[in-house]
Amino acid sequence: MPAMPPPIAGERAGLKEYLAAQQHAFHAIAYGLTDEQARSAPSVSALSIGGLIKHATTCQRGWMRRVSAAPAMAEEDARPMAEQQADYADEFVMRDDETLADILAAFDAQNAETIRLVETADLAAAVPIPQDVPWLPKDVSAWSVRWVFFHLIEELARHAGHGHIIRESIDGATLYELLAGLEGWPKTEWLTPWIRAQP
Repeated sequence: MPAMPPPIAGERAGLKEYLAAQQHAFHAIAYGLTDEQARSAPSVSALSIGGLIKHATTCQRGWMRRVSAAPAMAEEDARPMAEQQADYADEFVMRDDETLADILAAFDAQNAETIRLVETADLAAAVPIPQDVPWLPKDVSAWSVRWVFFHLIEELARHAGHGHIIRESIDGATLYELLAGLEGWPKTEWLTPWIRAQP
């Protein structure tokens, strides 16, 4: 996966390629980290690389559950609220019993399902908006599947940006360096000081 999506011929291809690029960014920010580093929260934020990847996995899963159910309402979680809240808190933390390899494997499995749905779902289908969730709009009854995929690109990009800051706080690595290592690009030691000097 290159650093930028390839030229696209249509809407569905564009959604797929931009989603895949944002998914791939999480592999870049995790590249070369130990479990301990992935678990650490070195910035003023409480977030870690591992926790961000777990959240990106769960975020995709939730939205794809709604896409899969469209145009019907997705089945709501019937578990007690305390159990749901505990799971939500856990998705932002890489626990001591978790490994980065396992977290990335779960992320990749969800990535594949997200890409499958962007390739096959009816982009115009209505995705009903639950009206009992305080942070969701009350003046709109449904999004489209198309809207959901655009929103998911936004969500992944935002959290990948969080991850870049956290990664730089861990070891100073910047995105180009990480992508170069991940993709096997030629060594460019001359470029590193220039990259790090950019605002």
